[in-house]
Amino acid sequence: MSGEKIHGGRLRRRRFLSVSVSLVVVVLCSSPFLARAADEDGESQGENQAATQLFAQLLYSQVSNFTSVFRGDIAKNFGFCIQDVDADWDGAFNFTSDLTFLTACAKKTKGDLSQRLCTAADIKFYFNSFFTAKRASYLKPNKNCNLTSWVPGCEPGWACSAGSGKKVDLKNSKDMPARTSDCSPCCEGFFCPHGMTCMIPCPLGSYCPLAILNKTTGVCDPYHYQLPPGQPNHTCGGADVWADIGSSSEVFCSAGSYCPSTIKKNSCSKGHYCRTGSTSEQSCFQFAKCEPKSENQNITAYGLMLFAGLSVLLVVIYNCSDQVLATRERRQAKSREKAVRSVRETAQAREKWKSARDVAKKHALGLQTQLSRTFSRRKSTKQPDPSRGLFQAKPGSDAALPPFPGKPEQSSSAAKGNKKDKNNLTQMMHAIDADPESDEGFNLEIGDKNLKKNMPKGKQLHTHSQIFKYAYNQIEKEKALQEQNKNLTFSGVISMATDIEIRKRPTIEIAFKDLTLTLKGKKKHLLRCVTGKISPGRVSAVMGPSGAGKTTFLSALAGKVTGCTKSGMILINGKVESIHSYKRIIGFVPQDDIVHGNLTVEENLWFSARCRLSADLPKAEKVLVVERVIESLGLQAVRDSLVGTVEKRGISGGQRKRVNVGLEMVMEPSLLILDEPTSGLDSSSSLLLLRALRREALEGVNISMVVHQPSYALFRMFDDLILLAKGGLIVYHGSVKKVEEYFSSLGITVPERVNPPDHYIDILEGIVKPSTSSGVNYKQLPVRWMLHNGYAVPHDMLKLVDGMSSTAGEDSAHGGNSGDAGLEEQSFAGDLWQDVKFNVERKRDDIQQNFLKTKDLSDRVTPGVLLQYKYFLGRVGKQRLRDARIQAVDFLILLLAGVCLGTLAKVNDETFGALGYTYTVIAVSLLCKIAALRSFALDKLHYWRESSSGISALAYFLSKDTIDHFNTLIKPLVYLSMFYFFNNPRSSFIDNYIVLVCLVYCVTGIAYIFAIVFEPGPAQLWSVLLPVVLTLIATRESTDNSFVEIIGELCYPKWALEAFVIANAKRYGGVWLITRCGSLMKSGYDLNHWSLCLVFLVLMGVACRIIAFSCMVILQTK
Repeated sequence: MSGEKIHGGRLRRRRFLSVSVSLVVVVLCSSPFLARAADEDGESQGENQAATQLFAQLLYSQVSNFTSVFRGDIAKNFGFCIQDVDADWDGAFNFTSDLTFLTACAKKTKGDLSQRLCTAADIKFYFNSFFTAKRASYLKPNKNCNLTSWVPGCEPGWACSAGSGKKVDLKNSKDMPARTSDCSPCCEGFFCPHGMTCMIPCPLGSYCPLAILNKTTGVCDPYHYQLPPGQPNHTCGGADVWADIGSSSEVFCSAGSYCPSTIKKNSCSKGHYCRTGSTSEQSCFQFAKCEPKSENQNITAYGLMLFAGLSVLLVVIYNCSDQVLATRERRQAKSREKAVRSVRETAQAREKWKSARDVAKKHALGLQTQLSRTFSRRKSTKQPDPSRGLFQAKPGSDAALPPFPGKPEQSSSAAKGNKKDKNNLTQMMHAIDADPESDEGFNLEIGDKNLKKNMPKGKQLHTHSQIFKYAYNQIEKEKALQEQNKNLTFSGVISMATDIEIRKRPTIEIAFKDLTLTLKGKKKHLLRCVTGKISPGRVSAVMGPSGAGKTTFLSALAGKVTGCTKSGMILINGKVESIHSYKRIIGFVPQDDIVHGNLTVEENLWFSARCRLSADLPKAEKVLVVERVIESLGLQAVRDSLVGTVEKRGISGGQRKRVNVGLEMVMEPSLLILDEPTSGLDSSSSLLLLRALRREALEGVNISMVVHQPSYALFRMFDDLILLAKGGLIVYHGSVKKVEEYFSSLGITVPERVNPPDHYIDILEGIVKPSTSSGVNYKQLPVRWMLHNGYAVPHDMLKLVDGMSSTAGEDSAHGGNSGDAGLEEQSFAGDLWQDVKFNVERKRDDIQQNFLKTKDLSDRVTPGVLLQYKYFLGRVGKQRLRDARIQAVDFLILLLAGVCLGTLAKVNDETFGALGYTYTVIAVSLLCKIAALRSFALDKLHYWRESSSGISALAYFLSKDTIDHFNTLIKPLVYLSMFYFFNNPRSSFIDNYIVLVCLVYCVTGIAYIFAIVFEPGPAQLWSVLLPVVLTLIATRESTDNSFVEIIGELCYPKWALEAFVIANAKRYGGVWLITRCGSLMKSGYDLNHWSLCLVFLVLMGVACRIIAFSCMVILQTK
């Protein structure tokens, strides 16, 4: 720090050593004047004042960068506690406001002041003693005070002169001049150290009067030195030491008083407060209580007011958060109305095209027979009445049905002309609509001129669900119409006159041959020789006894099985491709109901639709998709109800199960896999769910599901059945209608009043034995199926047909575990090694699958990371608002912690409040970590489900972190509102707030790691122990253990505590300089590291978030 920091002509010329140099020059020039002024009587007081002013002007006019003498030493020895040499020394030795003690001392020494002041060498010797001497009151022997020479000036409070006529160079920093003559007590306002014979001005903020002998104790009050024995003429002098407050508290201006100069001391008046070492009294705040001689202002009232205000605000949030969300939901509900209105307006705009299409159709009837087979289905002799609308279809006819794969859609005229020709699809639709409570069975054209006249009488468009479902059908037709309107050629106009095909989903057909899954390291088959196919547009049921591998089978088809060796072949649409290439159009419904309990039914479905439907799909269409799913699943009555959690009751279990299925239906999948969707549901709920799935299958969706004990009515609604035996062997795979026929051919008949699937499962379990006349047992059923279809039979299973013994046959039928005997012979170490190897391989497979990259073949472009991040922000923000009561409890605990710590841990001037800040670091770290655990610990299952379907993990993580920034900014404010006003440190509120924000940001990142890596119990334990342990390491005494030193430097509490102490220590100047340097040196802190501490905390928070995100991706469980 050089003298070039002088700004705007304002020269910083007031330094302690500069004062000394100027004092010499002025004294040499004006000592005769001062002597005469002292001897001559009758001189006026105005002339004395003029002389004093002239003295001050001459003194400071000679000052010029004298601190350059000490700059190198200060930077070397005191750079950690003195940032700006000029500013700090100016704050300690700027006496321009009152030079009385200088003029008084000059008169007392009769012009000999320059011979008694300490030179640069003396000052360096004194301050360097702080690094070597154990006590500041004892110095090393020097040129003037040693074993052979000990003059009275070496005693505390006394000083000597260098002698008249001797020139003393105050800038000499190498040699100490000899001062052994004319020893006398130290001047008032100066201190004379024990073992030195020169005087040093006391710094601002100190009170250095002449000492008075206390005859009772023999001590020179207010100081603590005694008179030397054997010297009756020796009297008490001035101050003897200036050091830290622990060693020289008597020099500091006492609390409750202020010292405008080093020889004046005034009591604090009412309405003001004066801290220790004050040079002026500070005004108290308006509501603060400050009695006379107050050491500090009592601003507890402000803390209580803030406490009351924050409490009222939190109570309002606590009680009104649900109301705010309800209001917002009512506003968002208008988007559904807007979507229907948009469809109506579009349909009405199409009204203008009707006449043109009708005319074009009349002229095109003669040419239709010459067109392709696509347009030849319409009879030329049958012309519909234009007044009834070209696209109107009767309810229940094939024209009113969505297209089915492999079957061309009939025109509306054909549907009218062939009313009696109803195919199986029409009959199936009638069976689905047999329930009188269903809203199905209508399909109206909004643009029809005779709309009111032609509306169906039995089922009016009176419900929202009917309107939305109808609008959904219309918008599908409108999209197809827009595609054909691009080329308005003659053939295009003819095509417009025909019925419009509804948008179809891409189909997925999965074929599997000899599919075998073997558990790694266990020689156990989970699936064996499974061959078959699941087709689009069909609902397949997977059944079997417990342990048959039903869930494993579907998980293998979905590519979610790890830790197994797979053999055989899986074909996707006849090609050898990875199923992960189609994950954007594949829905997987897990067995557990993984649904966000603090969101409503509609919000859960709407979020899934927005993130997983095509990005270019208009919002109105997405709304209609969600409405269609809500209506088909029978969730209309609970659409605005919270799903509910364990703590808060929500919708029923059956409704929750349907929402779990709806999360996959709203993304319009081509392949839908469900794991026990009817478990825990009653027969009516199961029937409702299966009806909704049947409607999905009519649109070409390939649906496979695991079912336990379905009713007969439910069983007959399936198209195909896959029946598995224990060990993952197929017993039957085919149409549900032919299952009884097949088993009858084996001699297994279903008794009367017995549900067929229950009977077959009982046989596979071994509970019911087939009749002896059949000549087959349950162990031979998988082999019988293989022989029936001509599949290859493993050699070990051929013995079952030849009549192998019961025990051997059972072993083969359940996976052929022929290696069990060898495993039993292994030692304990061998078994342990196999288990460890298996776990390692399984974890490796999990990690590899998490980072598996495949080419996307789904032809669906979902929203990008930024758009998903926006959706996640809305969802997480809504969840946090609903959890506002938990947030309010967190804030209340922080408020109480601030009150307790602010009251108990008062600021200690000697340590600059380090104790209170230590408690603050521990308390804030602990409370904020515990709260941050909820961000990820409670949503692991939801993340695993969403990420497996292709939703961005980065968007999920960033949204959680972004919402947590609210707590990062608010929680420090809540805590400081109590702690700061009850503790009242010297550092500013802003400095403390900035440090706390960085601290909370850091510990939140650490909490993310705990929440993701550990289970909730261990994560909470680590969150409690870590801040305590790291704080103990950070505040330890210095040791020679380098490892502990490294750990201490990496502890975030060390940097947070250092930032707090530095912010407070900067406010201590003047007489506090030595105390500040001593305390910072003992703690190992540096004033220049405040910004570095904040940067370290922020960087550690960023690093922890990167680690947490990596762990979230790597440790994902399928």
